[in-house]
Amino acid sequence: MCRLSLAMIVKNEEKHLARCLDSVRGIVDEIIVVDTGSTDKTKELAMSYGAAVYDFEWVNDFSAARNFSIKKSTGDWNLFLDADEYITNDCRDTIRQFIKNNRAIGRITCIDYFYDGDELQKRISHISRLAPKSVFFKGKVHEQLCSDLPRINVNVEVSHDGYLKEGKSDRNLPILLSELQSDPKNPYILYQIARTLFVSKKYAEADRYFRAFYDCAPILANYRYTGIVSYLYNIIALKKFEEGLQIIANEKDRLSELPDFHFVCGIFYMELVLSDVGKYIKYLPLIEQEYLRCLEIGETDVFDSVVGTGSFCAAYNLGAYYEVSGNIPKALYYYDMSQKWGYEKAAQRLAVLNRTVR
Repeated sequence: MCRLSLAMIVKNEEKHLARCLDSVRGIVDEIIVVDTGSTDKTKELAMSYGAAVYDFEWVNDFSAARNFSIKKSTGDWNLFLDADEYITNDCRDTIRQFIKNNRAIGRITCIDYFYDGDELQKRISHISRLAPKSVFFKGKVHEQLCSDLPRINVNVEVSHDGYLKEGKSDRNLPILLSELQSDPKNPYILYQIARTLFVSKKYAEADRYFRAFYDCAPILANYRYTGIVSYLYNIIALKKFEEGLQIIANEKDRLSELPDFHFVCGIFYMELVLSDVGKYIKYLPLIEQEYLRCLEIGETDVFDSVVGTGSFCAAYNLGAYYEVSGNIPKALYYYDMSQKWGYEKAAQRLAVLNRTVR
């Protein structure tokens, strides 16, 4: 029987660690916790769960720490989780069948929680976290499993709320910039730097890294799709509309099945028209077309995607578009569609409009 180890690296995670370790009860055969310098009770808490705890001197390299955890594990397979992640579905038998019958890397479903303004949102991505003992990591930050083994989606769902904490960008950016010095045209590192700066609202700084990433990212790379969407949001923030029009023209066929792309295009065309109505009025109908395309595609499990771009958020934005355009019946229709998906903002807007039209 294959043995499965949970391999973790942690630092000062006493507030989150128990939730993670509770979620793997009955799933893993051993728990390996590599501590990179905790000053709270993280190590004691891990040991109370029967974990084997090892100290590792932090060297600004996440792969080095993760690979140390692999060397300390005794299982045939490793499952990798962070302390601010936790399994949310019944997946013990699924994992066991996968590691018994496959020589591959398992891609789990990760649900990232983050704030867009004051609104809590979710992004669904598929990440490689289940691997045979022989597979190790590369990359100092945003590390990735390095292997030619096939990657197969496994029905394991993990929630992650680490993006709700502050400080990750400050921690990661210097490491990424250092890594870029030794590999200045690495598109994945360029993307991660651009994304880190974008999340920190340093749009002007992010722009040069987005442009460099866009110029060299492989066409079929998964991160390219999400990178282009982020790039367009950054362009909107900087109001570099002519550049945005060119990128949309370049990518509209390749990204035609990604609701997030059409969603950001809807926002882009709205901001474009508002920036100069006389010059850009011809793009006004495209706002409606892009959000309708979002709903036509629906939520996707083919690409990493923000929840709502293929459902309630697109319907809400259509409602707002029709309301501003004076088409109240259609506004009511799409607000109602959005609130049926449980979107509270749509329910509030629907209530206001219903009182107005009575």
